[in-house]
Amino acid sequence: MQPGVPTSVALARLLAEAPPDRVSLAWLIGRLGPRSFGLLVLVLALLGLAPGVAFVTGFVLAFAAFQMMLGYDCPRLPRAVTDCAIPTRHFTRWTNRAIAFFARLERMVGRRPQVAFPGAGRLVGLVVLLLAATIVWPIPFSHIIPTFAIMLVAFAYMENDRVLLGISLVATVLSFSTSAAMVWGVLEGGSALIRYWVGG
Repeated sequence: MQPGVPTSVALARLLAEAPPDRVSLAWLIGRLGPRSFGLLVLVLALLGLAPGVAFVTGFVLAFAAFQMMLGYDCPRLPRAVTDCAIPTRHFTRWTNRAIAFFARLERMVGRRPQVAFPGAGRLVGLVVLLLAATIVWPIPFSHIIPTFAIMLVAFAYMENDRVLLGISLVATVLSFSTSAAMVWGVLEGGSALIRYWVGG
């Protein structure tokens, strides 16, 4: 990804070069090149919206986020992980939706001067790591809100926009609150069910 390229444009270029059958992480990382963490995190979050892969992408996101916290320049993932692939049709569907969403968001916020600041990558890595931990919880549909929060964080990071990053951090807090409420509801429901059966 070249510096200064809007996120929607970067995604459109990636989609235009996608293989016809399946998209693997190895292909994705190879196409992204230097400064690829932001777009990799964004695309992994997109892939996590596809049916049945949120658990896997959650762990890969956590792995990449940890490397961001350590200050790596580009992701280094195990071969067993990079060989994972999904059908291109799923990748195309979700990426097209993301392109439309981020294009609208870019028009709304405008093209403010990009302002990088020290430690941004490490901060984003920490936030993504915490959000990824909530994605892998075995609760139906619990991955959706943190996945969108990760997409927003990655977008703000790629745009080097402090205002957007602040907004994305607020969205992260809301995501944590929602996830905690869902877990609490599941625990309460399970406790009530146990009391019902034991009492019955």
